[in-house]
Amino acid sequence: MRKFLFTLLAAALLTACQNDDTDFSEYINGGQSGVTTISIAYNGTSLSVTGDTKGYVTTNGADVTVNATNSTDSLLLVLSGTTTEGSLLIFREKQFGIKLNGVSINNNDGPAINNQCSKALYLDVADGTTNTLTDGTSYNESVSYQQKGTLFSEGQIYFLGTGTLKVTGNSKNAIACDDYIIMDQATVYANTTTGNGIKVNDGIWINGGALNIGVTADGGRGIKCDSTVTINGGTTIITTSGDCVYDSDEQDYSSAACIKCDYDFTMTAGKLVMNSSGDGGKGLNCSTKVAFSGGELTATTIGSNDNGKPKAVKGDGGIIVSGGTFKANVNKSWACDNGTDSEMPEDHLTVTGSPQTATITKKSVEITY
Repeated sequence: MRKFLFTLLAAALLTACQNDDTDFSEYINGGQSGVTTISIAYNGTSLSVTGDTKGYVTTNGADVTVNATNSTDSLLLVLSGTTTEGSLLIFREKQFGIKLNGVSINNNDGPAINNQCSKALYLDVADGTTNTLTDGTSYNESVSYQQKGTLFSEGQIYFLGTGTLKVTGNSKNAIACDDYIIMDQATVYANTTTGNGIKVNDGIWINGGALNIGVTADGGRGIKCDSTVTINGGTTIITTSGDCVYDSDEQDYSSAACIKCDYDFTMTAGKLVMNSSGDGGKGLNCSTKVAFSGGELTATTIGSNDNGKPKAVKGDGGIIVSGGTFKANVNKSWACDNGTDSEMPEDHLTVTGSPQTATITKKSVEITY
């Protein structure tokens, strides 16, 4: 019952947010009047602000705070320029947009962008631009608000535009979201030497664009999702190289994974490539069901099994393949693991329909429709 209710809630939220996206896109592209557009141009340890007619912005060097908590207007922040010691902190109670228009923000003691609004953040990566966000090796923990990564948002994040965004995490996660993420466009790089490439609580939907994630942290995940992961398009490439870490609470080892999700993983289209090289590392590690019906999925793990068992695709509630191209390969242990104790490779996943080719062994599974 819990899973059923969760699925209904997730569907309702996704529908509502897609409607919000339609409304917002009208004025993020200049098609709607009455928008408060504030331009912030970083320049080293200083910056310039234009368009702030309502007094939302305060600055300290290149650190910017936007406090629009009680506003009801439509708000768009346009960021450009470069700072080696700056940041953007937003307080708001209504959805808003940020346009990354060729900006580079490095913050040595916290997130580069910290969104404290629990409503939708529409992140428009401007066409033809390259944007970089970087945090430091430690955070100022004396603040009263949360800061979980280089790009952190309390609310949902929509990735729009066709530009490029490069996010580097040196202390926590590269991208962290306490709600859910929908990626429709943009080319996003998320790299970290600690934590996760993307940490998201309530689900991630990848519908288009290009997502490239690299994690070198022990026990780190490319995508760590407390809910569902759905891929309907785009190109996603994830590489992890960290070893296992010992979890004293669970009294067991926790391994790195390209994708770790606590609810269903679903893929209908697009391309997903996962490579894991650490001890016990996993490609896809799903606590419930893996349903693959289209697109191209390739998962490869080459790590040892000293403290953990590497798996290319693991789905505790079953692995169902019904279309597309599905490839899973390991050096050790099982390529696919659905929780069965059977020694027969065919029992470790369910293949439906009529594939053109199907090769299923313990260490290699390749199915093409």
